[in-house]
Amino acid sequence: MGLRDALGRFFGRMAESDDRRLSQELETWASSVPGTVRIAGAPVRAPLRLAGVVKRITVHPEHGLEALEALLSDGTGEISVVWMGRRSIQGLTLGTRLVVEGVIGEQRQGRRMVNPSFEFSM
Repeated sequence: MGLRDALGRFFGRMAESDDRRLSQELETWASSVPGTVRIAGAPVRAPLRLAGVVKRITVHPEHGLEALEALLSDGTGEISVVWMGRRSIQGLTLGTRLVVEGVIGEQRQGRRMVNPSFEFSM
């Protein structure tokens, strides 16, 4: 019966979509980072730590200043992280694992964290 179970898991894994598999891997990693909460369950207007992978980076004007925005995903959800007055952060690229600490706010554009402290993670 061990071979049957192994084959079942193998074919199940092969049928799984890449996005689903990536989400599960991200969630497993993010859950292992001490002191963090998942993006999907993160409360608004409370200090917290999030861990995720950068999926998109955009530089755009914000109230007359440039702002660097990164879309962070942890497998349960996504959130915009914005650094005002910055065009870049050395080491911040697509696929970077990042831990941010700050407060989430809600605006028309959705939930976002502005000027959080951050650290790169392995």
